[in-house]
Amino acid sequence: MGFFQWRWQSIKEKQLALADRLMEKTQTPSRKSHWKTPLKLLFTVKTGSKPSETLKGKLSLGTRIIQGGPKENIFKQIFDMGEGEQLLKASQCCLSTTAGPIAGLLFISTEKVAFCSERSINVVSPTGKVIGTAPYKVLIPIRKIKGANRRENVKNKAEKYIEIATGDGFEFWFMGFIRYEKAFNNLQRALSLIS
Repeated sequence: MGFFQWRWQSIKEKQLALADRLMEKTQTPSRKSHWKTPLKLLFTVKTGSKPSETLKGKLSLGTRIIQGGPKENIFKQIFDMGEGEQLLKASQCCLSTTAGPIAGLLFISTEKVAFCSERSINVVSPTGKVIGTAPYKVLIPIRKIKGANRRENVKNKAEKYIEIATGDGFEFWFMGFIRYEKAFNNLQRALSLIS
C-alpha cells in the first residue's frame, strides 16, 4: 500500500469515526434535534462506496433538480405520470442491492413507488463487454405492493430502512433517508388510497 493510499484510508477512517461519535452524541435526550438532519446526511454519505463519489452524486442530483425544475417535473420526465396521479413525496435515499447501495431519488405517488439512481450504471453484454450506461430504475405499482414495513439496524438504531414487499415475492429495501418518517408516512398514505 502506497503512502497516499494509506493516507487516504487513514483520513476516511477518521471521518467515519467522527461521524459515528457525532451520531452517538445525538442519541442522548439532552442534545437538540437540529443536529439530526446534518448527521443523517453524514450517514447517507457514509453508506456510499466512496464518500467523494456519494457527494458528487448528491451535487449532480442538485444540479439536475435546478435544471429540471421541481422534483415533480423530474418525476414526469423519468416515469410516465398518469392522469389524476399526484406526487406525494420525493426523497433522496439509497436502494439496497446485492452489489451495494445505489443512491438516488425515491418517488412516492398516488399510483406508484419509483426509484431512479443519481448516476448511470454500466450495461454489460453476456460476453462481459460494456455496451452503454443507463440509470438504475425501479417502478412498483401501488396495487402490487403487499406491504411496507419499518426496519432498523439492531446494532445501530439510527440506520433505518423501509422494506417494500410485492405480491409476486420481490422485496425492495430503501435506506439512508434524510427524512425517514415523512417518507414512510407518505408511503402509508399512498397504500391507504388504494385499499
